[in-house]
Amino acid sequence: MALSVLAATAPLGAGLRAAPAAADKDDDSAYQQAFQQAVAADRNVRRHEVPGREFLYRPRQLLVANADTERVTARLSSLGYQVTRGGEFAGVTRLRFDRETDVPSVVTKLRDPRQWPNQPVPGVQPHHVLVGYGNIMGNPGGPPQAAAALPEPDPAHGGDGAGVTVGICDTGVWRLAATRHPQWLGGSYLPQADDEDPLYLYTDVLGLQGGHGTFVAGVVRQAAPGVRFDPEQALDPTGLGDEEMLVAALAGLGPEVSVVNLSLGCVTQDDLPPLPLVNILAGQPQGRVVVAAAGNTGANRPTWPAALADVLAVAAVSRGGTGITPASYSGFGSWVNACAVGERTSTYVDGRLLLPGRPARLFSGFADWAGTSFAAAHVSGRLAALMSAGGLDAEQARLVLLGNPQWHPDYGVLVD
Repeated sequence: MALSVLAATAPLGAGLRAAPAAADKDDDSAYQQAFQQAVAADRNVRRHEVPGREFLYRPRQLLVANADTERVTARLSSLGYQVTRGGEFAGVTRLRFDRETDVPSVVTKLRDPRQWPNQPVPGVQPHHVLVGYGNIMGNPGGPPQAAAALPEPDPAHGGDGAGVTVGICDTGVWRLAATRHPQWLGGSYLPQADDEDPLYLYTDVLGLQGGHGTFVAGVVRQAAPGVRFDPEQALDPTGLGDEEMLVAALAGLGPEVSVVNLSLGCVTQDDLPPLPLVNILAGQPQGRVVVAAAGNTGANRPTWPAALADVLAVAAVSRGGTGITPASYSGFGSWVNACAVGERTSTYVDGRLLLPGRPARLFSGFADWAGTSFAAAHVSGRLAALMSAGGLDAEQARLVLLGNPQWHPDYGVLVD
């Protein structure tokens, strides 16, 4: 079993924790129950519930490739649907139905070639809802746990990642992150009001993924303590966002960003790549590398944007008494490029997390958490460390990383 050559540059005490014990299962179940309740209560989210093909989407919205908008609008009218245009983003037009509509059924009909004799089938899809990969419907993952403070950064690795900026499109970053974590996050980013994580549902009660972006930033910095990061908000504190929110976050990244970390994603209708994400990522600056979590589905169903060909998809593994094994919660498949340990300790926030039927969890700045989110963040940091150590650009660092021996055909290169 070959380890990545990056193992030699890992800081000591790199913030790993053991895989969750069986005693945590009640909290894991409560976390999933809370997420299901939050989705059910959100009027702007619908769930398509066909077993094995579930996905989340925005109600009464249909996204259509700009070039196909006129003929799709005409076809919808002939089928008895009334729609209005609701603006454009990333090469698609949003059509809004005048009433509650079974959007997946409409998409299925419009994707049927029999609807388009002697014409190409148009590009149509729901407006998919994305989630942060500390949770996703049906995964076995669990909530964060309070943890002791991380040790100080290893001075021997203080320059790892220096001169590199990683874009983090996530829940945003805690307003107090730099002051509460001066050794790990202080001076590493430019605080801006529109990049802040709202964190709280009320008073000090945390959203289910409030602080996710701050945790991710800490994992990136542990792998490359000299790196800077550019946070952009693409998810709410519950961990929910959509394709338009991610497109806006990507568009907000500064030109200095050379690595983008996306610890989020979605599954889609018919498992097809989502048009807005295909378009926006195809238009990223040349040489920029996008790293995305493979999702916490515990299955080989593709998640997006990780499964896009030009994205570096990262699965999670666990480190236990028998060595390194695939994490039970991780997505996997031939579309995955790399993997890293998903159980991490990192910078977090202050507050309380309330789960159904469980004691309140109290946090004071640090947490343990598990997910492909944090495996991806580690890989993003390792890319930055490779860049600074070898004078490489992001694409060169990606080629070096992926040139190492493959650990597992469904999990890719192991990045330690």
